[in-house]
Amino acid sequence: MSAARSDDDPDLAQVLGTGAAGRSSGVNAEVSLESAYRACRAIAAEHGRTYFLATRLLSADRRPAVHALYAFARIVDDIVDHADQSLVRAADSPESLDIFGQDPANELDLIEKQLRTALEHGAFAAQDTAVPLLRTQILSALADTVDRFAIDPEHFWTFLDSMRMDVPGAHRFRDRYATMAELREYMRGSAAAIGLQLLPVLGTVVPTAEAEPAAAALGEAFQLTNFLRDVAEDLDRGRVYLPADHLAAFGVDADLIAHCRRTGHTDPRLRRALAHLIAINRDIYRTADPGIDLLNPKVRPAIRAAAALYAEILDRIERSGYAIFRTRAIVPRRRRLLVATTQLLAAALP
Repeated sequence: MSAARSDDDPDLAQVLGTGAAGRSSGVNAEVSLESAYRACRAIAAEHGRTYFLATRLLSADRRPAVHALYAFARIVDDIVDHADQSLVRAADSPESLDIFGQDPANELDLIEKQLRTALEHGAFAAQDTAVPLLRTQILSALADTVDRFAIDPEHFWTFLDSMRMDVPGAHRFRDRYATMAELREYMRGSAAAIGLQLLPVLGTVVPTAEAEPAAAALGEAFQLTNFLRDVAEDLDRGRVYLPADHLAAFGVDADLIAHCRRTGHTDPRLRRALAHLIAINRDIYRTADPGIDLLNPKVRPAIRAAAALYAEILDRIERSGYAIFRTRAIVPRRRRLLVATTQLLAAALP
């Protein structure tokens, strides 16, 4: 996906302030804040389709910040996704770990150190020429976003701690969750923290602290929907992001899920467990929904659209007969556009 500006892109130089096109982000002389934000936009457009579409409903001054937050989460997620592959390669050849140049646990430590440096100095100045240009762009855009919108850095450390739970060999690693409480501990960093990062960018009509519980709940709702949609994909990586105690209540264990994956058939016991967890997921969406009214009125259509589209994934899982091992539940592009347009028009009505 090209980062070049299309006709409907915001003029970043105006959004970021006079001279942004030429102002250095602190990375090196040829990298500007404008180019850093454009790199983040390209990542969001390429990898976060529903997310990116929802951001199109935001005002031009907020969009770049949301893209920067997404891009940072994405590169961290990529480190985690390569963790299993890197361990296999390391066993065969210790000199060849992964595409990031070292093992994922150390890479997460490094990116935290780099982000702390970027936040301290207001930009990321790469001292090591081996640091990829894309990372320096993302860290600089993120540092600018954190400063511009006064985002609490603690939300990023919480996020990174949860990501360490996904890395084999890390001291916090988990590939199974015995209870919903354990899963929520993971989601506190992997999802709720994302909602809390976004909140100052979106803006609120009440003190930020009053809107935080609903923002955290919405992040958790999105994450649980992902887990329900991606059971097969996660299982292929050796992970089960569904609480074992809730599954056991319906006679489901890890062996049964593995059997379903092999056969491509969702056992009736697992269908009942999924129906139960979908009901829990919908309850979290209901908990989060009143919080949308606490946001700046201009951003409400985007958040309502994102919530509606993610919740529709649950509908599609049900309509498929819970065939999560045969098909990945997605919301078609035409439907996504319809929901986004409907929310925008509803917001425009008196």
